[in-house]
Amino acid sequence: MPFAPVVPFGGLAGWQVLERTLDRQQEQFNKSPDLQREIDYFKENIENVTTTAEFVGDRRLLAVALGAFGLSDELNKQAFVRKVLDEGTFDPQSFANRLGNTDYLEFAKTFSFGNEGGFVPTTNRINDITDKFLELQFEEAVGDADPSMRLALNFKREMTELAGRDISENAGWFFAMGSEPVRKVLEGLFNLPTEFAQIDIDQQKDVLIDKAKLMFGQSSVKLFADPANLDKAIKQFQLREQINNGPNASTPGFAALALFGGGGGFGAASILNLLISNSN
Repeated sequence: MPFAPVVPFGGLAGWQVLERTLDRQQEQFNKSPDLQREIDYFKENIENVTTTAEFVGDRRLLAVALGAFGLSDELNKQAFVRKVLDEGTFDPQSFANRLGNTDYLEFAKTFSFGNEGGFVPTTNRINDITDKFLELQFEEAVGDADPSMRLALNFKREMTELAGRDISENAGWFFAMGSEPVRKVLEGLFNLPTEFAQIDIDQQKDVLIDKAKLMFGQSSVKLFADPANLDKAIKQFQLREQINNGPNASTPGFAALALFGGGGGFGAASILNLLISNSN
């Protein structure tokens, strides 16, 4: 069983604790024996795969591959996955290009069996895939403890990548809105109503641009290339989550805070260290 990430409480305080311990927790998580077995299997066998049929037919290989692109829930859709890969990405009318799902498009570009030249499993490419797999598996595990923390980690990763792309201002916001987890953070960050997603897509884009100008003084998603802006966005999102939800007996770490918060020298960091040490 993998190491379970520790999120002692929710909201802004919980995010700050997770940030401070992120590297250590990710390292502990990566060492989980069952994850390492899957990583080793992938590295030992992916080089022998030459066709889409072989690839999709090996459930263990496919699980790591899909997991590296946030597509773990698609594991049982082998026929669908095979169609994505068989048609490749070179043809604008290929299945992957028509899906409108950037995760699947990047997946098809990486496992390019349907493209001319096929899939070339270089050492760097394999390592990149397994690193992404571990990172996203960790995000999922964090989400089991607190969904808003997973959203924040995902937002940090996706928006950093998006901000570094050479795309127009409008395209940047359309890509951001196309990612459901990113959209959820943006809606929370800018305190948008639940009806926001129902208005015209161009109007949604204009609203996000206006909100970004007001909060950050910039109108492009490239503003998130600045770590300070990214940090501000996530903290504002978590603060709104904290206000909206409020602490209660079911909040992760609530009992620990009740026990240790009234004296004895225990702070948030001490509680987290205790919890981590007990899980080793």
